[in-house]
Amino acid sequence: MAHERIILGIDPGTTIMGFGLIKVERNSMIFLQLNELNLSKLEDHYLKLQRIFERTIELIDTYHPDEIAIEAPFFGKNVQSMLKLGRAQGVAMAAGLSRQIPITEYEPKKIKMAITGNGNASKEQVAKMLQQLLGLKSLPKNLDSTDGLAVAVCHFFNLGKTVVGKSYSGWEAFVNQNKDRISK
Repeated sequence: MAHERIILGIDPGTTIMGFGLIKVERNSMIFLQLNELNLSKLEDHYLKLQRIFERTIELIDTYHPDEIAIEAPFFGKNVQSMLKLGRAQGVAMAAGLSRQIPITEYEPKKIKMAITGNGNASKEQVAKMLQQLLGLKSLPKNLDSTDGLAVAVCHFFNLGKTVVGKSYSGWEAFVNQNKDRISK
């Protein structure tokens, strides 16, 4: 494992995409940034996806992350919401894959467990723990950005473990691991 690396964490969404960046030096985390992309003013779903792709590329080109950690969509009752969320995740993943950055997905419960020790923790509990872990002076009003940061921190805690989640190092790896999703 390299002594220094940057991890971009993404909480995908079609209304708000949260993201956070940390730098890892030796075995320590250093907070770099957390923010959100607010898409609520865009009505067209395809424009939202385009904006997610563009913002993810912008983050990659600005911070040069070595790895991307992304929250996997959770299974809910509203199929349309799940489809939209899956598309948002896919577009963010495509941006990373287009730059050959390894991507790892984490289930929401695994992220909460890694940060708080409780897989059912609230957004507020996760945010407060991140504040303590990273020495953040204050928390943002909207916690989607801390959700993105939580994914990056979860990835840091899982570095070096053999089973972390689904990982892809590029398009070829994605295709090889998802043959059942490919139509002929």
